[in-house]
Amino acid sequence: MYTRRPTIAADKAQNWAYTEYFITEIEAVRDARARAEEFGISAVSPGTGAALRLVAAALKAHSVAEVGTGTGVSGLWLLDGMVPDGVLTTIDVEVEHQRAAKEAFAAAGIRPTRTRPISGRALDVLPRLADDAYDLVFIDADPAEASDYANQAIRMLRSGGALAVTDALWHDRVADPARRDEDTVAMRELGKALREDERLIPALLPTGDGLLVAVKR
Repeated sequence: MYTRRPTIAADKAQNWAYTEYFITEIEAVRDARARAEEFGISAVSPGTGAALRLVAAALKAHSVAEVGTGTGVSGLWLLDGMVPDGVLTTIDVEVEHQRAAKEAFAAAGIRPTRTRPISGRALDVLPRLADDAYDLVFIDADPAEASDYANQAIRMLRSGGALAVTDALWHDRVADPARRDEDTVAMRELGKALREDERLIPALLPTGDGLLVAVKR
């Protein structure tokens, strides 16, 4: 049976830009984003943040783990979607970044008991986190290690929980097979691996720089 691919309209870029800023960020998120720029690190886009909040809310997430705290932009979005007493475990190797994130959480009125910041390498921390205990695991980190993080995340997730990986399109390079740099190949291979993993129900969302989401069966 022949399947016709949808036609990409000429104004698709305008539509994507519109959806990216469809949800307005609160002041605390905007301030955290400004701090990220000061540190020279990238934060999830507003569209990606809104999608993460939506997934957390749909799951009624109580326990969420995040790889890549940054200055708290993604954490604020996740916390806003979680149940009121939900706890975010957030991992980052940079202590200064986590200090900025704590300030962002406090500015947003987040109770300290709702966040569990852990300083250290994710590959050292993740194996110590419990099996089948998390509703959502979000990965925003080095593409070279994203596959290892994802494998740990699948172990950590409960049945029906979700894995989310940002930068899945990696600067719009993943869709171009001619792009063979290390980071692009790593993200392309991660997408294929999750797509073919029978334990997962995946989807690739064209928000931000690509958000790869997979639900654990």
